[in-house]
Amino acid sequence: MVNQTSIQFDSVITRCKDIFLKKMKDYGTAWRILRVSSITDQIFIKAQRIRSIEEKGTQWVKDGIDDEFIGIINYCLIGLIQLEIGDELNPPATNLAEWQANLVMDEDHVVKHFEHHVAETKRLMQNKNHDYGEAWRDMRVSSMTDLILMKLLRIKQIEDNKGETLISEGIEANYHDIINYAVFALIKMTEEN
Repeated sequence: MVNQTSIQFDSVITRCKDIFLKKMKDYGTAWRILRVSSITDQIFIKAQRIRSIEEKGTQWVKDGIDDEFIGIINYCLIGLIQLEIGDELNPPATNLAEWQANLVMDEDHVVKHFEHHVAETKRLMQNKNHDYGEAWRDMRVSSMTDLILMKLLRIKQIEDNKGETLISEGIEANYHDIINYAVFALIKMTEEN
């Protein structure tokens, strides 16, 4: 089962990366302007929409729950990239042209960071699956949504505490966990259909 999970993880990430790269062709690296707290809020909106659809049983916007989970994964990876390379503009921009110049990253550079964080996240998933015996397979997708929302509330608190924690994991660890819960949710949704 563990090897199957690894293959399923890779399949989900391939879908996410394909969408990520297509959006990068459309929008460039405009996401570089986002502070990590804004990325967290964007992920929160997506998770909240998933919960709303789960509770109401209907949706009025075309994008489905699977699209939102993919968005969560990609925004978490953006958040990890921003945490790694920094979301501050150096030097500070004084006009739009400087902002745009400071925000540009070439695709190869972005892909390198994307794949690095995917590898870290997968390694964490494999370690936890070993210890927990793939308990996520017996969970409901709605529980994964709730866990993602809980992790986001934790991140928001850590951000409000200026990144300081006394005993808890930091923002990066929570982003990794969120990615894994979203991957698991997508795997379960695929298996159930």
